[in-house]
Amino acid sequence: MRLGRDGVAGLIGLAVSLVLLPFAFGLPQLPIVPIGPGFYPAIVLVFMGVACGLLVVQDAVARWRAPVTEPASDGGAPQAYGLVLAAFVVTGAYIFLLPLLGFRMATAFFVAAFQIVIERPATAWQWAVLVLIAVATSAVTYLVFDQYLSVLLPRGRWTGW
Repeated sequence: MRLGRDGVAGLIGLAVSLVLLPFAFGLPQLPIVPIGPGFYPAIVLVFMGVACGLLVVQDAVARWRAPVTEPASDGGAPQAYGLVLAAFVVTGAYIFLLPLLGFRMATAFFVAAFQIVIERPATAWQWAVLVLIAVATSAVTYLVFDQYLSVLLPRGRWTGW
């Protein structure tokens, strides 16, 4: 059976996670801290491996169920390139605004802008959900990293926080 693009991407991601996982477990354990420096990379790599493995299985099942036909050329490639370009522009704006606005505000704007790029909300409810997701993502990330893990996050020159 031949895998599609999703299956190939899943295999690549699975291989990367499996190659890097021993390095995460091999980082030296610190005697003072119960959680060593390899703990969080190991968690991320395990989740990445599981997600990529599921992507391979999903692609294989979809190809097994679907009839064999030639894909129609619907001109979706130019739209996909536009989405990739827009994602790069939004990410670049985030990197530029991060030292000016600070982590909390720049991250909320980044998450909201990225959601708009992927799929623009059509109703007031969808806009409310977009704002809620953007603010919650920024707040939870700030609380976990700044407050719980004591990671210094960028403060904004313009905002001071």
